[in-house]
Amino acid sequence: MFQIWGKQVKGTRIIKQYTVSIPDNAGNRTKKVFRAMTELCREFDLQEPIWLDINIREFQQFSFTRFHQDNFIEPIEFDYLEFRVLKEE
Repeated sequence: MFQIWGKQVKGTRIIKQYTVSIPDNAGNRTKKVFRAMTELCREFDLQEPIWLDINIREFQQFSFTRFHQDNFIEPIEFDYLEFRVLKEE
């Protein structure tokens, strides 16, 4: 099971959070990550962020990244969207 935790943060408060579970047979890690992002954004009623080089490096290295206003085309009502792997088997 592959689990991703996503949360919208404003200041020091979590505004929304959601955990996505992706089955092991859903493809390679990259496909699972993008599928989790799609499901997370659908749950938050949010456009999908643009993955910048810094996000890719952070996620590859730490299994965690944050998406700020620079990653979104439309204005966002929170400071950042955190995207973190909770469980990877």
